[in-house]
Amino acid sequence: MLSKLSVIAGKSSEDVAKRLSKKIKANLIKTEIRVFADGESKITLNGEISKKKSIVVQSIYPPVDTNLIQALSLISKAKEISSEVIAVIPYMGYARQDREFLPGEIITMKVLGKLFKGAGASKIIAVDIHSMIGFKHFTIKTKNVSAIPELVQYFKKLSLKNPLVVSPDQGGKERAKEFAKELGSEYIALEKKRDRKTGKVQIKTKNLDEVANRDLILVDDMISTGGSIVKATQFLKKQKCKKVYVACTHALLMNNAEKRIRKAGVTKIISTNTIPGKTSIVDISDTIAKAI
Repeated sequence: MLSKLSVIAGKSSEDVAKRLSKKIKANLIKTEIRVFADGESKITLNGEISKKKSIVVQSIYPPVDTNLIQALSLISKAKEISSEVIAVIPYMGYARQDREFLPGEIITMKVLGKLFKGAGASKIIAVDIHSMIGFKHFTIKTKNVSAIPELVQYFKKLSLKNPLVVSPDQGGKERAKEFAKELGSEYIALEKKRDRKTGKVQIKTKNLDEVANRDLILVDDMISTGGSIVKATQFLKKQKCKKVYVACTHALLMNNAEKRIRKAGVTKIISTNTIPGKTSIVDISDTIAKAI
């Protein structure tokens, strides 16, 4: 008998989709991708889609445009058969392009809002979207869920010495506060300055007494090139802290970022499986299941 629920596993999120389908007792549909010489993808679904409700799971990480087109294609196919299609986008690419920072910049999240609606999604679920402003450009239902409780559970199992939660910048202050509250510790936020044109990062915070002889958890929503984390770690190490751990939801870790972060003095990077990789230790499927 065909399940009332189908989980369609996009190639970028096979692990999350598989775990999610078990948790919500849904029929798992796998996808096969054939990439042609010119870069085009041909997608084939293996399984029967539910007529009632489908859940498409596909993260939009690099190659971003390829994974985005595949997500839209899967939603479109699901909508041909299912009366309702929920798009689970664990990592929402383009979320940093949520407003016009410099004159003439295109707000790509506004474009995505139209594309997801046009493809047939009735609701979008994302995990720790970079900015909630991005979702204001969507006319369909949206839900953002937090990976913080799951990440904190991992850190509670470690024997940390008088831990302190640190945000690498003021923008992540609320995230650090929430993380510290769940962990039962204190938190601080560093001050950084980023050049909008060159992307270079500077730490503006002066000396800190409260980090000495303590294990630190640097908390961020995403790590792309790791510039902010490297600068923050170098600064914190000078303040005589003990171990430095990094906790993030989305570990993109582009251009040798992991190597550079470890070289700066980070003991371990812990991320979720929104983006599969060596650091993706924490499973987010339970949080997504609750949201569905």
